[in-house]
Amino acid sequence: MADTKLKTKARILVVDDEPNARSGLEKLLRQDGYEVDVADDGAAALVIAGDRPPDLVVTDLKMPRMDGLELLKRLRAQDIDLPVIMVTAFGDVTSAVTAMRAGAEDYITKPVDFDALALSIERSLARRDLKVEAENLRRQLRERDGEGVEGLIGASPAMQKVYRLARQVAGARATVLVTGESGTGKGELARAIHKKSPRAEAPFITLHCAALAESLLESELFGHEKGAFTGADRRRAGRFEQAHGGTLFLDEVGEIPAATQVKLLRVLQERAFERVGGNETIEVDVRLIAATNRDLAEDVRQGRFREDLYYRLNVVHIEMPPLRLRGSDVLVLADHFLRRFAQENKKRVEGFDDDARAKIVAHRWPGNVRELENAIERAVVLCEGSLIVGDDLPVDVAPAPKNSLRVPGATMAELERYAILTTLEATNGSTTKAAEMLDISVRTIQYRLHEYGLAGKTAARPRTAMSDSKDG
Repeated sequence: MADTKLKTKARILVVDDEPNARSGLEKLLRQDGYEVDVADDGAAALVIAGDRPPDLVVTDLKMPRMDGLELLKRLRAQDIDLPVIMVTAFGDVTSAVTAMRAGAEDYITKPVDFDALALSIERSLARRDLKVEAENLRRQLRERDGEGVEGLIGASPAMQKVYRLARQVAGARATVLVTGESGTGKGELARAIHKKSPRAEAPFITLHCAALAESLLESELFGHEKGAFTGADRRRAGRFEQAHGGTLFLDEVGEIPAATQVKLLRVLQERAFERVGGNETIEVDVRLIAATNRDLAEDVRQGRFREDLYYRLNVVHIEMPPLRLRGSDVLVLADHFLRRFAQENKKRVEGFDDDARAKIVAHRWPGNVRELENAIERAVVLCEGSLIVGDDLPVDVAPAPKNSLRVPGATMAELERYAILTTLEATNGSTTKAAEMLDISVRTIQYRLHEYGLAGKTAARPRTAMSDSKDG
């Protein structure tokens, strides 16, 4: 099979009531680089898909309890773009046609020719990726026209991964853990998942866990009864009750104290709790999304965070990429903020000059999207003409050093070069890690380094290689 990039990132759900057929497909697909889940019928498959959303489903047609067609219908109700390949009996053309009309991506006849199935899987995943890319391009056009989509902006490969995972998990009830540096937009992603979910019309409730003392945090989460503590003059519903039927977003979940972690774990396991000072057990239906900029796995190893709670939160993990690894997204976001703040301040500012654009692209943005937003707001306020110039930007938004990478005019080739070299620097010269983060092949990076005259230098000393590089 050709492109391992798809395989190493794809999770396939195999559904078949015949144990030998099921285990045989699982073994072959794992050997071919896929992550694989298995189920013995459609009902079991739905449970697995809810907990661990698949990238593609291979299902038998004839099964007890729930057949392949009913499973197809239920899966596509959760994710309309989920590719489903149906396995049918040889010569059963009628069933195959019915499956295709119901939305199956392809069908394979028994006995399964694995080479044919492998090719069908590759093509199905590739078609889905194209759909995702096309949708995000349409989303960018709508954003440019002022419509916006769920508050998420950017078409870089790093953000394409985020969109794909958000789309997959939106229809499920699985808990999502969003990680990433401060200012990357974790809260916006949580809200986007909620808006694309079946719970979109229900409440979206947020709580910043680091902003409250332990005693207040417990009351905010679970509510309290009248007289539970000094000042509790009436019963109060907590955030879990407020979010019933909808989504609760816990920001900076890594800051929750140990005693409250125990109570949070119980809610996730039993979907029930008692208010502070109360005995009544309250049952809730809440989808939880948590976010943190901490390394929770390390906190678990250090004994600062409960391991069982970590795994309950980390059912689906989405990493929000820092702005410095999002390539030309920084200019897309800058244009978006410029339009917004120009309108808010009633100023006629139409864009950036070359110096300002180069300054925006060259800056590493340690504060990420939030820092960029603040910088553009300031620039719009200070701008005296129709274009923002370099001097309008904050002094700490410095361009690259004289002998480092410069992007005058910010052409696509220069942006690509900037993205590749800065990602290599961030990964300590690892072409494999850089390729994964940029969603391109290692061969492409190696080819580009030859073009830049940096082959053999960047992998060993990325910072030196960048400082030695000439303007492209």
